[in-house]
Amino acid sequence: MLFAKNKQGMHGRTDQFTDTTGFLHIKQWLHAKQMFPFAFQQETWEHIHLAKSGLVNAPTGCGKTFSVFLGNVIRYINAYPDSWKQKRKNGLQLIWITPLRALAKDIGRAMETALAEINLPWQVGIRNGDTDTAERQRQKRNMPEVLIITPESLHLLLAQKDYSNVFSSLQCIAVDEWHELLGSKRGVQVELAISRIAGLRKKSIVHAEKQGIDLPGKIMIWGISATIGNLIEARDVLLTPVIKNFGEGNTVIVKAEIKKNIVIESIYPDEIEHYPWAGHLGIKLAHKLLPIIESSRTTLIFINTRGMSERWYQVLLDIKPELAGAIAIHHGSIEQALRLWVEDALHEGVLKAVVCTASLDLGVDFRPVETVVQVGSPKGVGRFLQRAGRSGHQPGETSRIYFLPTHSLELMEAAALKTAMEENEIESRVPMMLCFDVLIQYLCTLAIAEGFRPEDILPEIRTTHCYSDVTDEEWLQILQFITIGGKALQQYDEFKKVEIEDGVYRIRNRRVAMRHRLHIGTIVSEAMMKVKFMSGGFIGVIEEWFISRLNPGDVFTLSGRNLEFIMIKDMTAVVKKSNSKKSIVPSWQGGRMPLSANLGRILRRKFDEAADRSREEEIRKLQPLLDLQQELSYVPRQNELLIEHIETRDGFHLFVHTFEGRLVNEAMAALLAFRISRIMPITFSLAMNDYSFELLSDQPIPVDDSNVYELFSSDNLIEDIQRSANATEMAKRKFRDIAVIGGLIFQGFPGEQKKARHLQSSASLLFQVFHDYDSHNLLMRQAYQEVFDQQMEETRLRDMLTRIQQSKIILSFPERLTPFSFPVKVDSLRENLSSEKLEDRVKRMQTQLGK
Repeated sequence: MLFAKNKQGMHGRTDQFTDTTGFLHIKQWLHAKQMFPFAFQQETWEHIHLAKSGLVNAPTGCGKTFSVFLGNVIRYINAYPDSWKQKRKNGLQLIWITPLRALAKDIGRAMETALAEINLPWQVGIRNGDTDTAERQRQKRNMPEVLIITPESLHLLLAQKDYSNVFSSLQCIAVDEWHELLGSKRGVQVELAISRIAGLRKKSIVHAEKQGIDLPGKIMIWGISATIGNLIEARDVLLTPVIKNFGEGNTVIVKAEIKKNIVIESIYPDEIEHYPWAGHLGIKLAHKLLPIIESSRTTLIFINTRGMSERWYQVLLDIKPELAGAIAIHHGSIEQALRLWVEDALHEGVLKAVVCTASLDLGVDFRPVETVVQVGSPKGVGRFLQRAGRSGHQPGETSRIYFLPTHSLELMEAAALKTAMEENEIESRVPMMLCFDVLIQYLCTLAIAEGFRPEDILPEIRTTHCYSDVTDEEWLQILQFITIGGKALQQYDEFKKVEIEDGVYRIRNRRVAMRHRLHIGTIVSEAMMKVKFMSGGFIGVIEEWFISRLNPGDVFTLSGRNLEFIMIKDMTAVVKKSNSKKSIVPSWQGGRMPLSANLGRILRRKFDEAADRSREEEIRKLQPLLDLQQELSYVPRQNELLIEHIETRDGFHLFVHTFEGRLVNEAMAALLAFRISRIMPITFSLAMNDYSFELLSDQPIPVDDSNVYELFSSDNLIEDIQRSANATEMAKRKFRDIAVIGGLIFQGFPGEQKKARHLQSSASLLFQVFHDYDSHNLLMRQAYQEVFDQQMEETRLRDMLTRIQQSKIILSFPERLTPFSFPVKVDSLRENLSSEKLEDRVKRMQTQLGK
């Protein structure tokens, strides 16, 4: 149980609260277990007792769940001090929103254990994509007191007839891992659901006041958050509907003053390569994990991508076959039964190691986990803290995490991560604004159920942070869009989904309603294809584009098995087991995460310390590489930008070392190429990684002291980006996801999903129709905005250019590739070479450069 083991956490705030039946019973229950509440837990309980809303912030593994859950238990016992042990039909009391299905089972298990020991006859239900139809029907007949649910499934509840009755008894909505949902469209879904439920309660209160009957209680909203930089904003985004409906005085932030001990240890290669390149080094160090695995009860090995997790699982088994049965793999494309087995085995402590991805990032409490390994940079401080917290997942326990670099320069990121954690430099999550696609989906959801009146629902929607600034004109466009298809699509009946009857907007067509229910949600991935054995056993899912490139007889890896591809049948990849030693490791789209702004800033600072001969072990280990960089070119300080001109047999290279992240470098490379092309006619090929970007041309590149500051100016930035990066093509790709979420494109019924290229061609056609006939279309405008905000990180790009204007730009002319330029040069070769050929080519390059 996640509580203190001594009385230091036990100090009451008011006698009025600590003398209540509920608190005394929980205190007695904990005392019997020789445990005591932390101060932040008791503070949260009292706020809930007073019907306040708020945000709980505490380190991973310190009992945040019980701060909110037991607060609701105490409030219920206080409401029925003489009869709370009696079983009654209470209806839904607490909705617990969680972003991951894996969390639901773990949280439900912990709640049920506590309720049984407290002797409170509450039922706990789970509602997500894994919940079978029979269980959903049972819930419909008799709602449990606690419902653990995902954002998507909560919106499915809103699509049911008489859904308002489901929420009539509700006391509290808890949003778990709010830091993970904030800044995503799933977070916007949560905002909208809260606005509807809060709106219903306010309506009930107004009605009760008019009738002179007992007033129903206000809905409480509680967020639960671990690592986040913008805590106050996070609270305000979540609680805006509560503040606007019930007043600001009802909201609080509860922050746990608990220092979580985290030990970070870097795993060092025996020899630091002078010319590093991304990806290969990690596998070479795999043998160094064996002593760590052996000495720990259970170890989680976090890999940044699903493809590499498959490879690591195989490599560890190849190195030590005795691990078979004691090591498992877990990621989002593995079939559900295997994932659940792995999670249960982790709880029971029967596994020595699990190779996993972000699928096990969040607050699942696997007590046997003593150690975490992070393979490759996590690219963000918050993500690293989150993963470190998977070990020592109890108060007072030390979280131990090993950092295993996938190339030498990542050791500098390890040093930066240590500093960032010491200085509490945790990333902020920027909330999303005006996501019209999610709003359109939401309105159709309401239209399926009880229908809505625009004059009633618009004020509710404006209570959310995301839609607080929606204009009357935008609202009118949205209503026209769902009823007649908007200005451009009004000739096509399939886009006329919502009918108006006596001022109420409803979807009457059963087929339209069914299609909508099937696709409620905002996670739009690449088209997935099921993978099954010829005998019928389901293995997992894989992206269609990968399968489409395979020929019968090709062997690939999934779920830790080598599989021979036989054929595609009924949108399913049919396979059989293979004993082949060689296999293709799948790669899933969107797996690479960019370096965060916080980590990039501290990373640049580390080069200052390196120049001053820092005593940090990671930097000392890298000193030979840094010395060679200084000898051949220059090692930039944090207030400097290094640009290298290098001529090779391939042509003329311009390397710019920003240390600002892949997305910023991608946008800056295109921007710089465009600006140079205005000086003289010239063409480039571009390459980039998190640290640097490269422009390659067949003629000398005109960047020198006379124009370099002008080329890196923020003047006319938006206009130049739009011209340089072909923003229209990027917006077309982004529009596909928006069109799916907004219901313009139907992905198909289960088992007959449309192929990805068909979806893309449909989206491109719609984009062109809007471009030609409805140039002010909201969804098209949103597509461009998301490109600027998310793909180009326009705000961060502008900040970087401002920083460069205030920095010293160093122009260097090395005679050969340098340790800083080599990794991005290798990345540029990946496009045209297989992994084996790439490794051979890199070895030859390293040998030549070392002469």
